[in-house]
Amino acid sequence: MRGIVWYRRDFRIADHPALSAACERCSEVIPLFVFDEPLLHSHVFGSACVNFMLGCLEDLASSLTDRGLSLQWRRGEPVEEVVRAAREWKVDAIYWNRDYEPSAIERDRAVAQRLAQAGVVVRTFKDHVVFEADEVRGATGEPLQRYSAYRARWWTRWYAATPEVYPIPTTLAKKKAVSVPNSRPLPTAGELGYAPVASWIEPGEQNALKRLRWFVQGPMHSYATNRNLPANDGCSQLSPHFRFGTLSPRKAVRAALNALAKGGRVSRPDVLTWVDELIWREFFQQVLASFPHVAKGPFRKVVIPPSRESGPERDGLFQAWCNGQTGYPIVDAGIRQLNQTGWMHNRVRMVVASFLIKDLRIDWQSGERYFMQHLTDADVAANNGNWQWCASTGTDAMRGYRIFNPALQSKKFDPDGTYIRRYVPELAHVSAKRIHEPHLMTADEQERARCQIGNDYPSPVVDHQHARQEYLNLGKQEVMR
Repeated sequence: MRGIVWYRRDFRIADHPALSAACERCSEVIPLFVFDEPLLHSHVFGSACVNFMLGCLEDLASSLTDRGLSLQWRRGEPVEEVVRAAREWKVDAIYWNRDYEPSAIERDRAVAQRLAQAGVVVRTFKDHVVFEADEVRGATGEPLQRYSAYRARWWTRWYAATPEVYPIPTTLAKKKAVSVPNSRPLPTAGELGYAPVASWIEPGEQNALKRLRWFVQGPMHSYATNRNLPANDGCSQLSPHFRFGTLSPRKAVRAALNALAKGGRVSRPDVLTWVDELIWREFFQQVLASFPHVAKGPFRKVVIPPSRESGPERDGLFQAWCNGQTGYPIVDAGIRQLNQTGWMHNRVRMVVASFLIKDLRIDWQSGERYFMQHLTDADVAANNGNWQWCASTGTDAMRGYRIFNPALQSKKFDPDGTYIRRYVPELAHVSAKRIHEPHLMTADEQERARCQIGNDYPSPVVDHQHARQEYLNLGKQEVMR
């Protein structure tokens, strides 16, 4: 029996349900990846994301080659390419791990329909999440809309039937060589229409496992505090690996909980705080799967202040935000970190998003699109869920009147300005006293810091207190209409 394993966002060989099933049932296995031309041409994702993906594919191809298999790849419209490959290679079955984005669900439905007509068996598997949307439901079977309720049921489900972690199939290297054309070298980012950039986070399954081991052995045990300090390397930085499936969430949760079981230098609150972040990821996945309208608009209709009208003023403010030139150091550092590395610290993401929506009064969808185009870990569910949380339109959303004060956030979580100086070098010599609000420096202080406000570094594009009050007043006006 000959089968295709269709890789999509699961670039690994360990704990891979579709690969394990194919190796168990087929004597010949063909790994396949399809570069989605329509998606690539849309530039929904940016160069950081595409380059990381290519790095993960190269690592996957190497792992498969070491075991006698050759990763095949094609470019085009995925439905057509998969059906064509099945026909040309005369396969009996195709195996893949499920995806939960609305467009992916539609694509997979179309592929399955076409393959059924051709007499090719389709077998799909849960993989991108620990639990799918219909496995964690309310008492009456409804999708859960509050994280606290979802989290409680998620843990109940985990302890009732802890999910299996699949080893690398022992039969992988014993599969009969398939008489298909030798796989060509993978295309470069430039050939796909994207700028070649070095990945700030190392791609590939082996690097994901290495980072997981490092994190579980050390930083995880002070995570509850250090995750909020952007100057520290206290986060796992595994989000791009979860995005492209170089690491399974099952393996990550098990690794964290096993650390507790071993005893020694462990911190239960810190470990569970990190696992909570993984559950948040699954919560947003089930929101997207259960309420697909969130991909194109607000989860719920709420009364919020209107966004700033289109025009030169709005465009100028948005451009200042995109360039990290708002005059608010913590905001500018975050955006510059994103632009330079393809990643942004989670605490800073919240501050940056709140500033765009509530200080600048620019629609959250503009920020959502910008993040998708620049993040290495660009994921529709997580990105949308977090932006809607900040905009107060999503599930478990931040209350509309809660507005982050960027200076206070900066003082609390980057007190010495280490993170700011790393990404805003114009402020390198500004004192810790003024680093969070450099526009308050006197002329003498600016001279000593070699930073002239309005020249070397911009004045604030808005006054936070004034912008905050304006946002709240507009909100009250909307309620009274």
